[in-house]
Amino acid sequence: MYTRRYVLTFPPDKVNEPLTFHLIKDYNMEINILKADINAGKEGKLLLEFRTGKTDMEKGLKYLKDKGIEVTPVSKQISLRYEDCVHCGACTAVCFTDALTMEKPSWELNFKPEKCIVCGLCLKACPLNLFKMEFYN
Repeated sequence: MYTRRYVLTFPPDKVNEPLTFHLIKDYNMEINILKADINAGKEGKLLLEFRTGKTDMEKGLKYLKDKGIEVTPVSKQISLRYEDCVHCGACTAVCFTDALTMEKPSWELNFKPEKCIVCGLCLKACPLNLFKMEFYN
């Protein structure tokens, strides 16, 4: 099974089409919607995580491109130098996906990379510069 993240950019005339339905039904894709900005009559954007076999992944991505959807792979991730963290919580204030939370009652920072959408807000919020954006293929 492959797990990959992509940003899909929909032209206004494609926003109302059931594209994710077809990805699930026709290409056996598990889809996790990480962020969405879709409005009728306007360009739409989805940050999705796809999980499926290699062949279905390739066919599903081709289907999207053939439909006029721009498909951009997300090729970065956030890492944290946890051993130097003082658990101040500044990063949790800007993390709207709850990838960064404070555990109660210990008040220690908890980082869940699987929830991270790589927005980069934590990089700016951390007073010790403990977050790093890493790029990969």
